[in-house]
Amino acid sequence: MGDRDDSLIKLQDLASFMEEGSFDDNVKKLAAMSAKVLHAENCSLMLLTDDEMENLCLRVCAAFGPLPAAAYKEAIHAGEGIAGRVIATGKALLIEDIDQSEFAQWARRSDDPRKSLISSPISINGRIIGVVNISGHLDGRPFNRNDLNLLDLVALFVGKAIQVVQLQNALKSRFAQLALMQFAEKDIGSALASAVQNPDQVAKILAKSFYKEMTRAGFGSSQIINAASEIVGQLSGSLSRHSKRIEQQAAE
Repeated sequence: MGDRDDSLIKLQDLASFMEEGSFDDNVKKLAAMSAKVLHAENCSLMLLTDDEMENLCLRVCAAFGPLPAAAYKEAIHAGEGIAGRVIATGKALLIEDIDQSEFAQWARRSDDPRKSLISSPISINGRIIGVVNISGHLDGRPFNRNDLNLLDLVALFVGKAIQVVQLQNALKSRFAQLALMQFAEKDIGSALASAVQNPDQVAKILAKSFYKEMTRAGFGSSQIINAASEIVGQLSGSLSRHSKRIEQQAAE
């Protein structure tokens, strides 16, 4: 079986990806599947989010292969670095040798003799939501235009898979369904479509609905603050565990 046929089979597996579980676990699987399709050692998925200044920025949400722990803490804005360029232009990018390119300062693996990488935008319903980055071809060769075209297909399927995961998660929550329907004043299908296209806005909608529901239930300010503190505490615990896993992987 040739490399082309093998890639097509793996691409078919990616196209049929539907998993239950946490979002973090599912995007990690997507990163691993994407790397295998491109016959590469490394893959990172970066998604757009709102930073503290309400500006869109990219953050690594999942990776396959070694990646410095510091990479998960970086916030990349449009136009910054390789992924930022892809977001700003909306076009895939092929770099044959990063050390000889304008992006040399963004190189993460200085000790790796394989200097070629490719990046492609991830989109849902025509809206760019992130970037998929591939590096370290297992054959040691530079990536080429055919690899870039294949990555464009992979990015398309990754976007659809993320959409499926987000819809599944939203469907699991009756509270989320009601909150979205009240905000959109539309049927559940339209409300869930809005959730996929703008997850940061949906998070704010759910927060407002949570506050309103607790107020209607008769909870006072102190109880609402305690509830919010519990959410922050749960998030801090999750981030701490995630950070420890990254540090362990980096040490290994």
